[in-house]
Amino acid sequence: MTDLAAVAAALVAPGQGILAADENGGMLSARLKAAGTEPAAGLGRTCREMLITTPGLARGISGVVLAPETAGQRLSDGTLFPQAIRQHGMLPGVRADSGAGPLAGCPGETITGGLDGLDGRLRRYARAGAAFATWRAVLRIGPGLPTGTALRANAQALARFAATCQDAGLVPVVAAGIGADGPHSLSQCETVTSLALLHVVLALEDDGIALDSVVLAPAMVRPGAQSGQVATPADVASATMASLASVPAALAGVAFSGGGQRPPEATGNLAALQSVLHVWPLTFCFGRALDDAALTAWRGSRSRAGQQALIRRVTLNVAALEGRYTAEPECEPV
Repeated sequence: MTDLAAVAAALVAPGQGILAADENGGMLSARLKAAGTEPAAGLGRTCREMLITTPGLARGISGVVLAPETAGQRLSDGTLFPQAIRQHGMLPGVRADSGAGPLAGCPGETITGGLDGLDGRLRRYARAGAAFATWRAVLRIGPGLPTGTALRANAQALARFAATCQDAGLVPVVAAGIGADGPHSLSQCETVTSLALLHVVLALEDDGIALDSVVLAPAMVRPGAQSGQVATPADVASATMASLASVPAALAGVAFSGGGQRPPEATGNLAALQSVLHVWPLTFCFGRALDDAALTAWRGSRSRAGQQALIRRVTLNVAALEGRYTAEPECEPV
């Protein structure tokens, strides 16, 4: 039987974080096109292969989250993606939710779907070699939003996901946060994030979830993109840690999502978080904040430029985790 607590601890091990390579094919194709890559059949699979086979990636990455479609694909040598990730010294994970849709009776609010058939999917991922799965709930701040209904519904869905994960032998990575868009202030984001995480923790406890086998993946607390407010890394770190006040010490760890931040911003905020007193391991679960430069440098070529850009970004984030990060390397050419 899998020791889920040991797997969760490995995901948040010192000096390591998670690479979220879980965008669906359409989203990844759009990003590659925007980066100047010519469309081609199988380009998304080739891109994922480029990322996970980066030499030395396991020195800073503990796990890789795949999209469900990628979890069933094979590398050019015929190896299934989850197996290849393990062969490269990392833990494979799969995004289990089906995305956000309208929440009935709550105009302007969403609920993350995917509970139907979840147990069968998770067991299939586990048989394919996955060690963990992720589920993301996103709340919106606005006049009267989020409502209590939205807070409770998304928290309950996250708890059901976590319970089903643990039953299937997978570690749940529970992601809850506030959308980056909107005019909300840093203070408003802190208040709503605190409420959201409180609801999530209560739902997990009500469902009897083993917290030492859960990784929390909240978004960092930041002002909305349309707020006009500028928050320093120290501001973000202080507000983010305050929002985690309800999170029990028994939790395996916290892996912050990028939440739409530019890579230097995400790394700088991650570094600032390490200096604030905390009781759990704090690391990252970044997607674009890790692979953005890699996709731009790669452009479908056989060169190592994409992998070099990725390992550089990972190295900067490891420095952030270890208290060695300064902004100067951000100015250096790749």
